[in-house]
Amino acid sequence: MNIVPEILALHADMRRWRRQLHQYPEVAFKETATARLIAGQLRRVGIEVHQGMAKTGVIGILRRGNGSNSIALRADMDALFIQEQNRFEYVSRHHGKMHACGHDGHSAMLLGAAYWVKLVENELAG
Repeated sequence: MNIVPEILALHADMRRWRRQLHQYPEVAFKETATARLIAGQLRRVGIEVHQGMAKTGVIGILRRGNGSNSIALRADMDALFIQEQNRFEYVSRHHGKMHACGHDGHSAMLLGAAYWVKLVENELAG
């Protein structure tokens, strides 16, 4: 299975999600807008969503077959109490907070992975 074309097709979405998350960073246990964005994107493609674990956690579940096989993907989504000094167009809009640790990228990539799994779900066993 060559996944490159499907992943490349998701690149613009992943970039947009990452930049949106970067612009509006939220620190641990206060990621309400971040959780809303992630849950909304998962629902958009028909993935079952559960929210509220550890306050702001989001779980997406894609069921296939008898459930004897499973895979888990996980990403952190919290930002840090750091003032961003960058000058690009998607710089943090929240004073004193930024994604300096890559969690914005991790979350965007995980959304991309979830979209891809949903796209090829009929080709997966389990």
